[in-house]
Amino acid sequence: MLQYTIRRLLSSIPVLFGILLVTFAIARMIPGDPCRAILGEKATEEVCERFIRDRGLDRPIYVQFGIYMQDVLQGDFGDSLRFSRPVSLILVERLPMTIELSLAALTLAVIVGIPLGILSAMKHNTPTDVVTMVGANIGVSMPVFWLGLMLAYLFALVLKGTPLWLPPSGRLTAGISSVPFYEVYGWGVDPETGTFKLLHFFSNLYVFNSIITANWKVLGDTLKHLILPSVALSTIPMAIIARMTRSSLLEVLGREYIRAAKAKGVPYRTVIMKHALRNALLPVVTIIGLSLGSLLGGAVLTETIFGLSGVGRALFEAISARDYPIIQAFTLVVAFGYVMVNLVVDLSYTLLDPRVRLQ
Repeated sequence: MLQYTIRRLLSSIPVLFGILLVTFAIARMIPGDPCRAILGEKATEEVCERFIRDRGLDRPIYVQFGIYMQDVLQGDFGDSLRFSRPVSLILVERLPMTIELSLAALTLAVIVGIPLGILSAMKHNTPTDVVTMVGANIGVSMPVFWLGLMLAYLFALVLKGTPLWLPPSGRLTAGISSVPFYEVYGWGVDPETGTFKLLHFFSNLYVFNSIITANWKVLGDTLKHLILPSVALSTIPMAIIARMTRSSLLEVLGREYIRAAKAKGVPYRTVIMKHALRNALLPVVTIIGLSLGSLLGGAVLTETIFGLSGVGRALFEAISARDYPIIQAFTLVVAFGYVMVNLVVDLSYTLLDPRVRLQ
């Protein structure tokens, strides 16, 4: 398995290089001038010339790409054209929000989707099966932006003043702040070091930070703010997981060893949970992995609707402002996350089914 893992990691290098190359080229094909997109239409020619020259955008594109690749190999994503800040710092601030939202949405999708799929398979061709699958089809069909707006309207406006009220935007309520754990425990960290960036990244995972600092007020408020966006984001993967669980389980239930177990008088529930479900989960795990990868890169609408400063919203703003370094860095990070998720999914096959051997 170790050799397989190393081979997969090595084979992902050309994939990431190709993604970076294509993103680098396409970003510069976006119509519009980055100077005027950032400084405004009233920027003079002299100002724009200086803006382009200072940021090296006047050089040939192959020279720009060579310099950028050299910097990336050293862990430097450059400075944002819009904010004049290191892109790595912006990643440290924005990526934790997207990770929290994606994991919360995926957890909800798995917790609800798999039981619904099992229930639908157990009640095959009954009203329960029909209702479950109709609900799954509705979940796949509902646009995230529409569902997000409806949830915000219902729980923030219609139910305002009731115990069911939920916040429609932001990560924390005004007046509540999350103090980084390294400050709580008095760790002196130099802001210029990579250690600081790593600690700052984990401290921006508010759920994690509040747990290790035992700040239950921040934890409760963070989870409360995550409910609406995670529900809106989870509906499509939840429906897909439910449908895949149902179809995979029905296929396994038709095999000979399942019929043999039934003939021996094994209770139907035991047949489902002990004999059939484990084998049926292989394609479901694949779907879960693909869903997490898509959630990491597809949270643009959800983050925009609920006012969350994550990777998706930052990437949308960077494309609008022609902020090439942010576009390239964020796309590369999301692609790397997608590759790693798929690697974990492949390795998990051996745990679910010992017959699978990764050579």
